[in-house]
Amino acid sequence: MPIGTVARLAKATLYFGAQEVFHDLSWEIYHDARIGLVGPNGAGKSSILKLLAGEMETSEGLAQITKGVRVGYLPQEVHFGSDRTLLDEALDASPTLAALEREMRELTEMMGDPSVYNDEKKLTRVMERHARVVQEFEAKGGLNFDNRVRATLRGLGFGEEDFALPLSALSGGQKKLVGLAKLLIEQPELLLLDEPDNHLDLRGKEFLEKLIADYPGAVVIVSHDRYLLDIVAEEIAELEDLSPGSGRGAKLTLYVGNYSEYQFEKRQKLLRQQQMFQVQQRDIQRLEFSIRRLLGWGAGQNEKFVRRARSMQKRLDKLEKIERPKMERRAIGLDLNATKRGSNKVLDLQHLAKSFPDSRGPSLGSGWNDVLLDVNLTLWFGERVGIIGPNGAGKTVLFRCILGQEEPDWGELYVGPATTIAYYSQEHETLHFDNTIADEVRRVKPMIDREVFGLLGRFLFSAEDSKKKIRNLSGGEKARVQMAKLMLQGANLLMLDEPTNHLDIQSAEVLEEALEDYNGSLLMISHDRYFLDNVATRIVELENGRLTEYLGNYTYYVEEKARRARGQVRKFTRDEDADEAETNRKNGKRQAAKAKNKR
Repeated sequence: MPIGTVARLAKATLYFGAQEVFHDLSWEIYHDARIGLVGPNGAGKSSILKLLAGEMETSEGLAQITKGVRVGYLPQEVHFGSDRTLLDEALDASPTLAALEREMRELTEMMGDPSVYNDEKKLTRVMERHARVVQEFEAKGGLNFDNRVRATLRGLGFGEEDFALPLSALSGGQKKLVGLAKLLIEQPELLLLDEPDNHLDLRGKEFLEKLIADYPGAVVIVSHDRYLLDIVAEEIAELEDLSPGSGRGAKLTLYVGNYSEYQFEKRQKLLRQQQMFQVQQRDIQRLEFSIRRLLGWGAGQNEKFVRRARSMQKRLDKLEKIERPKMERRAIGLDLNATKRGSNKVLDLQHLAKSFPDSRGPSLGSGWNDVLLDVNLTLWFGERVGIIGPNGAGKTVLFRCILGQEEPDWGELYVGPATTIAYYSQEHETLHFDNTIADEVRRVKPMIDREVFGLLGRFLFSAEDSKKKIRNLSGGEKARVQMAKLMLQGANLLMLDEPTNHLDIQSAEVLEEALEDYNGSLLMISHDRYFLDNVATRIVELENGRLTEYLGNYTYYVEEKARRARGQVRKFTRDEDADEAETNRKNGKRQAAKAKNKR
């Protein structure tokens, strides 16, 4: 294995039953690599990580790790077998440090044993061993280990009050964050991360990006967050299923650079391949025509013409055929246009407040958790407003108040009389899990089978898929069902809670294009910065129970927040304020158009 390589695949082939997942893949991962592994859902990205982590075996070929290289693997779903506290589990991240700490305690106890301290030779040996263990413990970062563990947990969104929680009290997303924290603390030479950002808020993603950038080993990350891949990836490995449903496995293609560079380079490569394919097809057609003509002339027993035709046919048979490039994969057919225009003032919130009893009891403060303190927001027709904020800030609670699922404790909430709302839930609560896919879409609009199959076909479901129960679908499939229901409702206000969470990159791009053409109003919660850059024309940040407004997309929000932090506050009159918002709206559209052209 070449110097610097920590892992490799050598002609690796994987089958699930008779289905070939991928065939003859070869890939080398170097010691300092920062690789984004991308591809459509179901192409086999998670399977590659499991092969490298030793959790699966290849059907043919090799998945090999360099001797002495430690591998850390974070799966999509994390499970813990014990019920220790969050902090105890994280502190156990480094078995080496834990073993050294135990040995130090044992040696310290031995030094207090009369049979040792009364024997000069024994005491000397124990003290020398203790000094060596302490030195090794310090060299491996043991002295500041506790602080590093706590800092990592805080960076991933946990508060000090969470450290004593039992693992059984954590959500699936929180357990995944604990698993991620343990890997970041342990720092193996090869880090394999399967969608580590799925449950992170913006601060958590920024923290993760810095950790990956500073990581001393190799990192392979599967993610649908294009913004994150732009920042951390130095190479993109694309696993592409060339012919879905054909039984042919996926192939792996490597691109140097981050996600935006990969997107551009792939498009250029496809255009070049398309030109070469067309030129070769014209040459093949000319050769085939010439062969037929020579055979026709040779029909009168002219052996010279027949020999020439056979010679040309041999050349044609040996020709290395250029594959027709797949310029566009089959994508969901999403059209979100509203059936009615709706009210000019879509939504108006004034001094909205909402509190909940503190689950930890009245001994902590007032015994109440103030989620929303003084929320003010006006949404006008046609606006695209992105709501951001840390996990637990109350974004989903705010949505539930607007939808009438929660009663505010205080304030005024106005919904325009002609406003019709369609809601996309990040946890898919809008779906009835015991229904089939067909029954679920019929809840929105009565349809005959032909109409149902036509609709579901647009969302990549077959007629056979329509009989599947919602509860048996993957996260991405449930997301597509929700999208189909949104399209059927024709609402003029879409409220979207983390709509890109379970979508692959291509589906997220289709959603962005559909929202760009949408003729209603948007209110969306998202931690997807690329999505917010392309869709949002106004950002409102929910923090400490209040909203702060930024009149532009996500990039504008970052720049403006930095200006405000430096004290560079800009004041506008009402007309200037409107002009500023319109300028940022146009800038957002231009950025979306650029991204679309790159695709």
